Amino acid sequence: MEKKSRTIKNGILFVLIGLMLLFAQACSTKSANTNETAGKKNEVKKGGILTVVRLSDATKLDPHFITDIPSANVVYQKVYQGLVVPDKDFKIQPLLAKEWKVVNDTTWEFKLREGVKFHDGASFNAEAVKATFDRLLDPKTGSPQRTKFAMIKEVKIVDDYTVQFLLDYPYAPLLSILASQEGSIISPKALAENPEKLAEHPVGTGPFVFKEWKSGQEISLVKNENYWGKKPNIDGVVFKVVPEDATRLAMIETGEAHINDQVPVTEIERIEASDTMELYRTEGLAVEFLGFNVKKKPFDDVRVRKAISHAIEREAIIKGVYNNVGTLANVAMSPKVFGYSDKVKPYDYDLNEAKKLLKEAGYEKGLEITLVTSDRKERINMAEVIQSQLKGIGVNVKIQVMEYGAFIETLNKGQHEMVINGWGNATGDGDYNQYNLFHTSSQGPAGNHFYYSNPEVDKLIEDARRETDEKTRLKLYEEVMQKEIDDAVYIPIRNYEYLAVSNKNVSGYWLNASNYLMIDDVVIK
Repeated sequence: MEKKSRTIKNGILFVLIGLMLLFAQACSTKSANTNETAGKKNEVKKGGILTVVRLSDATKLDPHFITDIPSANVVYQKVYQGLVVPDKDFKIQPLLAKEWKVVNDTTWEFKLREGVKFHDGASFNAEAVKATFDRLLDPKTGSPQRTKFAMIKEVKIVDDYTVQFLLDYPYAPLLSILASQEGSIISPKALAENPEKLAEHPVGTGPFVFKEWKSGQEISLVKNENYWGKKPNIDGVVFKVVPEDATRLAMIETGEAHINDQVPVTEIERIEASDTMELYRTEGLAVEFLGFNVKKKPFDDVRVRKAISHAIEREAIIKGVYNNVGTLANVAMSPKVFGYSDKVKPYDYDLNEAKKLLKEAGYEKGLEITLVTSDRKERINMAEVIQSQLKGIGVNVKIQVMEYGAFIETLNKGQHEMVINGWGNATGDGDYNQYNLFHTSSQGPAGNHFYYSNPEVDKLIEDARRETDEKTRLKLYEEVMQKEIDDAVYIPIRNYEYLAVSNKNVSGYWLNASNYLMIDDVVIK
């Protein structure tokens, strides 16, 4: 049986893009005043409940229907696991699969771990893997993730602990997509008995078991006492919804909460000056952009989209809104993702050209548009800067701030005109950006909230996902990204840098390049 080294030789290296993330903070200062360990100053406390405070509640907890990071963050590598997993350098490692090999260009074989149980007692085996992917790929399920796995023709059971993925065409980044939250393996018992319940009650194989969801308040998980791997140090984790930025930070500072993985950039100096808080920073795979719904007037006219593109001073947003956290984006793909090109250039800041284009489009006397944003502080600030900038070309912007769940629903239904949004790459491969953001079949919940459709672009994206030669793929992505810029589908703003803040009484957590909070090794002192 050939192991993953064989896989790498089969052209997978380009997915594993050499991302170097900051390593998790080591157990630093030992707490000298922990009540439970008074008199044992150097003893690291085992157990405890980790409290994570966050801006928004999850929207759903079924991996086949999750389309946002805050929801995925609750279950990914905590409740649910996949066949493989990215490590801190985003290199693919075994998880529920012990090993794999590429039988041929369109057949991948996985040997599964034995003795693993789901949280409801069901056995993990080849049947469980097949049940998960059969449900995901069934058009009747209606999963927005289905297009991401469209290359899978069949999951074939070889024996109880061996499965083969039979593909319609060669797809080199298969491991990277299986390692994302979309590749989570779900209990076959839960799928058979009540699949609808999975939206609010996840059942996986992970180190934490779902306990309770108090909608709008908190989601709690407890340690899986029957976990097949190394059990967590902590007894459980609670994700508390605390909408106010200042309140979240105060809870970290006082020790009432342990981690806040949604940190306003305006608070960096305060955190760094604090005796009780630590700041965590790492480059990510996500990009933030201003997007147009190209099916809605006036953005069905490319001249209007180009005019807006020429009127946005992007550098001012990075500096003024983001305090230089992150870098200026040139396309909707991070420089850390395979497929990125620095040769594709966005539109120059040129107010005269913007006014000329608006006049050509019949809006010489001005225009009124609505800009939708979620309720994150920086996004609201960005919306106000954009509103101010567009006044310079006679465009009046009405800002509509929405709670995160309502924001996602609005985008999924195509009810917006212009939107501040982002895309967090879960795989490190360009296909995850291009197919989900721009392919016609991904319109709506799958990620194409531009409602953009261009047959030429669709073909280039399809060719790139089937191509096995790295240089050819890179050329295809460069070509397709240039076409998307030519069509002025969006305005690239920022390559993400992820921030988290923790109380100094917690250590061992880290954020991966997709902005997932990893807590396997967390210790509460």
